[in-house]
Amino acid sequence: MEILKAFKDPHIARNLLQRISLFKETVSFMEVCGTHTVAIFRTGIRAGLPENIKLVSGPGCPVCVTPAEVIEQAIGLACSENTVLFCFGDMMRVPGSSDSLESARASRGASVKMMYGPLEALEYAKLNPQHKVVLFGVGFETTIPLFASVIWQAKEEKVKNLYLFSAFKVVPPALKALLSSGDMKVDGFILPGHVSSIIGVDAYNFMADKYGISGVVTGFDLVDILRGIVFLLDMQETGTIAIKNEYSRVVSDKGNKKALERIFQVFKTCTANWRGLGEIPGSGLSLRDDFKDFDAEKLIDFKIEKVIEPVGCKCGEVIKGLCTPLECKLYKVKCKPLSPVGPCMVSSEGTCAAYYKYGS
Repeated sequence: MEILKAFKDPHIARNLLQRISLFKETVSFMEVCGTHTVAIFRTGIRAGLPENIKLVSGPGCPVCVTPAEVIEQAIGLACSENTVLFCFGDMMRVPGSSDSLESARASRGASVKMMYGPLEALEYAKLNPQHKVVLFGVGFETTIPLFASVIWQAKEEKVKNLYLFSAFKVVPPALKALLSSGDMKVDGFILPGHVSSIIGVDAYNFMADKYGISGVVTGFDLVDILRGIVFLLDMQETGTIAIKNEYSRVVSDKGNKKALERIFQVFKTCTANWRGLGEIPGSGLSLRDDFKDFDAEKLIDFKIEKVIEPVGCKCGEVIKGLCTPLECKLYKVKCKPLSPVGPCMVSSEGTCAAYYKYGS
């Protein structure tokens, strides 16, 4: 516990900030994870860094990168006869084309239940065999093992009325897409701690090997993030290109082998559509053939009209780190936490929500 206290120690933090202030070149680093975005604001790091050290936010919020047409499909499922849809609370208020799950529940009778974990949907399905129970699967590698285990358990227990609507995303292919786009103007990456605890540090080696850019996996405490920035600055000064691990107390090189094994026992990779990034091969997960009986896609017997993103919303550009919420004309004018236009203002990990809550 004493060691863990050091990662919150303001004296250590001030020393690290002093060391950072000695770096005189202008550099830009992207924090990939939405939890990092919030922590960087909440701890005062963003305000405390010198002007030549710039941080930009990336596509690290699973709610934010879920495209509007997926929300429309989820609403359609929730409005289907004899169907109950379970989802995380953040997904309730993400706008589709005209409704969110929350507003569809109020105005169209959509049967939606907020869950704290996917096991709740399995238990409900067992107690209510007359209902089709749809589990809305949204998340990165951090939460995917939980869903995989629930589907595995449902098969073992021969539960016939549980279905999964998969909108899962995996992070490394999205980083490849960003780096291949030619739009990126960053000098290094602060890599996600939670995701990396599952996939491991080695999953990012392609960034250094193929794209010649460095990254550091960091934790979420004050000192963690500042140490990660120092690691990146040290590599800038020495011309080193590598992927380093600041969060070694949690993250290993190879990740959590049991969690990865369970994921790929149940799922296989597929092309997925990301808000702001478009279709990315290998960035989504669909059920393997052995688990196709649980696929909610077969329940979709309705058509979704083409969804047009709200005029003026820059959520897609914010996700790619091409602009900040301050550059969006809707921010704090039409788009606010109680009346969000885009998902980046909905999720607690969304960049726009973080700017709104902590930006001043």
